[in-house]
Amino acid sequence: MIGRRPRLVLASASPRRCQLLADCGYDFEVVAPAVKELHSDKLTLREATCYNALRKGLIVARAHPGRVVLGADTLVALDHQLIGKPADRAEAARLLRLLSGRMHFVVSSVFIVHLHRGKSLAFSVLSRVVFKKLSDRMIGGYLASIDPLDKAGGYAAQGTGGAIIARIIGSRSNVIGLPLEETGAALKHFDIRPSA
Repeated sequence: MIGRRPRLVLASASPRRCQLLADCGYDFEVVAPAVKELHSDKLTLREATCYNALRKGLIVARAHPGRVVLGADTLVALDHQLIGKPADRAEAARLLRLLSGRMHFVVSSVFIVHLHRGKSLAFSVLSRVVFKKLSDRMIGGYLASIDPLDKAGGYAAQGTGGAIIARIIGSRSNVIGLPLEETGAALKHFDIRPSA
């Protein structure tokens, strides 16, 4: 690696994380890890997301030890209850009714590792999201406009997906799936910077 920057690998199948990194000018490749995400009421929001991010990152890093690998996980919690991705549209509608008019927490954990150098770094970022009061009609229209099944909480914070959000307290990119400010600062420790 002397004289050359290591390559970045995003260990995630999330199109939103991919878009966030690309929009910031990072040059990277995507390797989706074959990992079943863990959700347990016995773990806190930070514990669950840290565990998932670590597993995703390490599985991909073992196959690419000379590259810098970024794994991440995002979960939603309401009243200490973890909320993952809905299994179907009916569950997505139920989750949106549950979140309607209330504040909930979104935590993204990020794990960055370069096995060749024996270096790793992990962190978590918490944001608070307040939903508008939603009618069944609003929920139906919303679910017709987005795909809720690959999103924690069954909603999106970007584009038209943000129409049901009253406000975000903290990092908006964190709610989308990757806290960019903290991730950018962490990647500099691995000599990974956006391309000019």
